[in-house]
Amino acid sequence: MEGNKKYTVNKKDLLYPELSFDVNGVLFEVFKQMGGGHIEKYYQKGVAAGLRQKKMEFKEQFYVPIKCFEENVGKYYLDFLIENKIVLELKRGKFVPAKVIDQVKQYLETLNLQLALVACFTTDGVVIKRIVNLR
Repeated sequence: MEGNKKYTVNKKDLLYPELSFDVNGVLFEVFKQMGGGHIEKYYQKGVAAGLRQKKMEFKEQFYVPIKCFEENVGKYYLDFLIENKIVLELKRGKFVPAKVIDQVKQYLETLNLQLALVACFTTDGVVIKRIVNLR
């Protein structure tokens, strides 16, 4: 956070409130600087630049193997894994399709993580959805 600005979290059960707030700030700043209408890979490069500027630990295009009977049977690549706590997926458009939500839930289960953010870049702004792994 900049300067001495403070914010209050009213929900005591909110997962990673400070980290989420900082990630959201990066996403909004990326939109502010780039605007709408770009393809996903350019937003990904912008987000990576924003995370580096904020000195946040992250892994980009993070490889996650899918195993069955101890054998690799597939793989996922997350857009970002932030501080080994939050999965961040980037999309274009105003709506998050159910198949994307299901896929992100699978990422969380596979990695045994609790929180993902899906950021949808639109022509008007960025819409952020929180997805929580309740298992």
